[in-house]
Amino acid sequence: MISTVRDLSIKHKLLLILLFSSFASVVLAGIFLFVLEIGEFQKNIRDDLSLMAKGIGNRSTAALLFDDKSLADENLAILTHLPTVQTACLYDEQGAVFAQFLKHKSKASTCPLSPKELTTRLQGVELYVVQPVAVDSEKMGTIYIHADLSHEYWRKLRFIGLLFLVLITTSVLTFFSSKPLLRLISSPIKKLVNTVREISASQDYSLRAERVNNDELGVLVDAFNSLIHKVDIQNQALIRAKDQYLALYDDNPTMIFNVTQDGDILSVNHTGAQQLGLKVEDVQGRSIFDFVYGDDLPLMHDFVKTCLLRPQRVHKQEIRKVCTSGQVIWLKETASVVESDNQRNSLLLVCEDVTETRLLNERIAYQATHDALTGLANRSAFDSYIKHTVALAQAENSEHALCYLDLDQFKVVNDICGHLAGDELLRQLSDILRQHIRRQDLIARLGGDEFGVVINHCTLSQAFHACENLRNIINDFHFAWEDKSFTVGVSIGISSINNTSGNAVELLKEADAACYAAKDRGRNRVHVFHPDDQQLAQRQGEMQWVGKIQRGLEQNRFCLFGQPIVAVTGNDTGLHFETLVRYRNDNGLIIPPGAFLPAAERYNLAPALDRWVLSTLFEWIANKPGFLDQLSVCSINLSGLSMSDESMLTYISAEFAKWDIPTQKICFEITETAAIANLSYATNFINQLREQGCLFSLDDFGSGLSSFAYLKNLPVDFLKIDGLFVKDILDDKVDLAMVRSINEIGHVLGKKTIAEFVENSEILALLRTLGVDYAQGYGIGKPVPLEDLKLNPPSLMARQ
Repeated sequence: MISTVRDLSIKHKLLLILLFSSFASVVLAGIFLFVLEIGEFQKNIRDDLSLMAKGIGNRSTAALLFDDKSLADENLAILTHLPTVQTACLYDEQGAVFAQFLKHKSKASTCPLSPKELTTRLQGVELYVVQPVAVDSEKMGTIYIHADLSHEYWRKLRFIGLLFLVLITTSVLTFFSSKPLLRLISSPIKKLVNTVREISASQDYSLRAERVNNDELGVLVDAFNSLIHKVDIQNQALIRAKDQYLALYDDNPTMIFNVTQDGDILSVNHTGAQQLGLKVEDVQGRSIFDFVYGDDLPLMHDFVKTCLLRPQRVHKQEIRKVCTSGQVIWLKETASVVESDNQRNSLLLVCEDVTETRLLNERIAYQATHDALTGLANRSAFDSYIKHTVALAQAENSEHALCYLDLDQFKVVNDICGHLAGDELLRQLSDILRQHIRRQDLIARLGGDEFGVVINHCTLSQAFHACENLRNIINDFHFAWEDKSFTVGVSIGISSINNTSGNAVELLKEADAACYAAKDRGRNRVHVFHPDDQQLAQRQGEMQWVGKIQRGLEQNRFCLFGQPIVAVTGNDTGLHFETLVRYRNDNGLIIPPGAFLPAAERYNLAPALDRWVLSTLFEWIANKPGFLDQLSVCSINLSGLSMSDESMLTYISAEFAKWDIPTQKICFEITETAAIANLSYATNFINQLREQGCLFSLDDFGSGLSSFAYLKNLPVDFLKIDGLFVKDILDDKVDLAMVRSINEIGHVLGKKTIAEFVENSEILALLRTLGVDYAQGYGIGKPVPLEDLKLNPPSLMARQ
C-alpha cells in the first residue's frame, strides 16, 4: 500500500491526506465515544445496582434478625420498578434463600442455591450484583441481584450511532469544501515536475521552470532554477575531473576516493566502487556521505573538517559505510588534503576493509556487557549504567527510576519441565519486556529470574504505572511447553534515582528491598521504596539480625528459658514446661525471640537455631541430676522450615541417642500455619517421631483459615488454643465460643487442650468450667532460665 501511495501525484496525495485525516478523525472519535459511553454506562448501572443492593441489605437486617419474610419480600419489591432487574434474592447467614423477587417464572430467573461462590460481575449484557448484609461488621446474609441490560445497551448504541452519523456528515462536507484549495498547491508543483521531466529527457540545462506564485512554491522554483544552473556548471567540472584522475590505480586492493571539501566524490578506483556494489560511473558525482552509516554521519563531517583545518597532517579514523546491498562494512580511512588544478583543496581517502577485525572486537565487547541467554544487558553493564544515571541526575537535577523485577513461580517451570523450558521462558519474557520499554530506557538480566530496568526521566508515580503495565503484561502471558501451559507473575521493587541518591549498590539494595516487600505482601505486585516505609525498615532490621544470629550460634550467645504449663484441674504432679530461646547481646541484655525469630524464619536460619535449642536442651537435661525424674513433659518449638528439612529427623534421633533422653517426655510444638503450609511434610515428620514415642502439640490453634478441616489429618497430642482468643474470653462472647468449640472438638478427636495467655484467676476459673486441660501464661508463671524452673510454681491455681 505504501509503494502505491508513493507513486501517486502530489494532488492525489494531498487529497488522500485530507481523506485519511477526515476518516481517521471520524473513526477515532467514534471509537472514543463508544468506549467512553459504554464504559460510563456500565460503571453507572453497576454503581446504581450496588447502591440499591446495599440499601435493600440495610433495610433487610431487621427482617433477617426477626425472621420476617414478608418484610424481606416487601424490601425486594422495590426492584419491581427497575425494568432491568430480573431476579433479586436475599440469603440468610447460612446461605439459604430467605426471600426472592422473580420477574419471570423461568429456570434462568431462579435464585442460585448458595451465595458463597457469587461475586459482583458484568458478563455480556447480564449484570450480577452481590452485596453482604452486615450489622456492626458481622455478616448476617447476602443480597443477590441479576439484571438484563440488553435493552439499555440497545438504547445506548442507537444514541452513539446517531452521533457517529453526525460526525460522518460533517467530515464529508469538510472534505468537498477543501478540494479547491488543493489546486493552489498542486498546479504549480505539476508545472515544476513537467519542467524537471523535460530537462531529464533532453539533458538541456538551459531550460527553466516557470514561477507562478510568490509563496514558498515560488521560492522553490527559484531555488530549482539556481540548482539547475549549478548542475550545469558542475557537470562541466566533472568532465574535467574525469580527465584529471584517469591515472588512478583502479586495481589497487584498497578503496581510493577523491572528494571535494563538501564531500562530493570526484573520482573512485575500481576496488572502491566494487566494494560498494556499484560501477565507477555510479559512484562518481555522489557524496561520500551517501555511503556513510547513519549513526556515523556526525563523525564523518567532523573528520572532513579536521582534515581541511590541518591540511599538512595525515588523518586516520575507523568508520562504517553502507553498500548498495545494505551490507555495513568497517573501513580504516587514511586521509590527506591534495590541491587540484583550480587551486581548491580536495581530500584523498585511502580506505582499508577491517570489517572482520572490528566485528570480532564488537563481539567480544558485546559478550562482556550482555547476557548470553537473553541478549539483554548483563549485571556489569547495568551497574555501569546506574552510575551514569546517578551522575546525570546530580548534574541535571533530574529524576529517574530503578526497577528490580523478580519472577514469581519461575521455579515451578524449571522443576516440572527442566532447565531448557526455564531458559526458553526467560528468552520469551525478555523479548516481551524489551518490546514494552522505551528505546531510551535500559533493561538487563541480573541473574537467574531477576531483571533490572532503568526508566530515564521518570517520576516515581510514572514508574509505578509503567511497572504495573509490565506486571499485567507478564501476568497475562501464557508459556506453553510440550503439553503443559504455565503462567508466571512478577514482583517489582522501585527506587528513585535523583540528586540525593547514593551509589549504585545502595540503589540496588533499595530496589531489592522493595521487591522483597512486594513478595511479602503476596507477590505479583509493585512496591515503591520510601525511606520511612515501616515494612522495609522492618525487613532491613531483620537483615541486620542475620549476622547476629550466625554469630550467636557460633559464639553461643543464645540461652534457654522455660515457662510452666499446669493442669487446670491440678492433678498432674510432674514438671511440664515450654522451652523458649533468648539472645544475650554484648552488654548482657536478654533479648526476646520476637526480635530475631522473624529474621531466622525469613533467611532460612530457623533450622540451625532449632538444632542449637535441641542439642543445648538435651545436654542440659542430661547433665542435671534428678531432673528427668521430676520432668513430666518438655515442649520444644520447631519451625516450618525444620519440618521440610530432610536431615532434621536424622539429627533429632541422633540427639535422643546421644544424651539418652526418654522420647515420651519430649513434646514438639509446631504452629498451625506452618503445619498447614507444609501439610505433607508435617504429617510425615510427626508420624515418624511419634513412632519413636515423641509427643506433638499444635501451637496457636485457631489462627489458621481451615483449622478444623486440617486437624483430622494432623496426628498431634495437644492443641494450644491461640492466646488471642483466650485473653478476652471474660468479655468477648465470640472468643468464649471459639475457645469452647476448639476445646470440645479437640476432646472429640482425643487430644488434650492447652490455653495460652492465661493472665488472671478469673480466666483460669472459666477455663476450668469449660473443661480445658492445661493453662499457660503470665498468671501461671513467667518464662525463667532453666535453672530457676520449679516443680510447683506459685501459680494462680495454687493460690486458689
